[in-house]
Amino acid sequence: MIKSRENTIGAWASLAGVILAVIIGLSAKMIPIPVLARHSTKMYALLLIIGLIVGYMNSKTRDPQVFLYSSAILIIVSRFGMDSVTGSLIGYPIAETIKTVFSALTTLFVPATIVVALKSIFSISKL
Repeated sequence: MIKSRENTIGAWASLAGVILAVIIGLSAKMIPIPVLARHSTKMYALLLIIGLIVGYMNSKTRDPQVFLYSSAILIIVSRFGMDSVTGSLIGYPIAETIKTVFSALTTLFVPATIVVALKSIFSISKL
């Protein structure tokens, strides 16, 4: 089975975004990397742009509902994970690290999900 080029770009953008989100999360609290700390707003902006690319590439697939379900679940779990980790691991340094990783993942997947959802809504309504 031959994959389309858009699918490959979307998959690589997703992988790069997840790796970047984890690096940002780890570098914020656990492993301080001065360069990332100085440019954290730019890194989050980069995550947002990668999220838009991921959403655009995944909106072109034949079955965007799978992406929507997966990303919506990831967003919900990440958001609840931020709250539960903060509440249950009070005082432990790992709590802030996990919270930052979840925040970065949310920053990546919220714009991607919005793009795919809007594209799906417009294709259903045939505007």
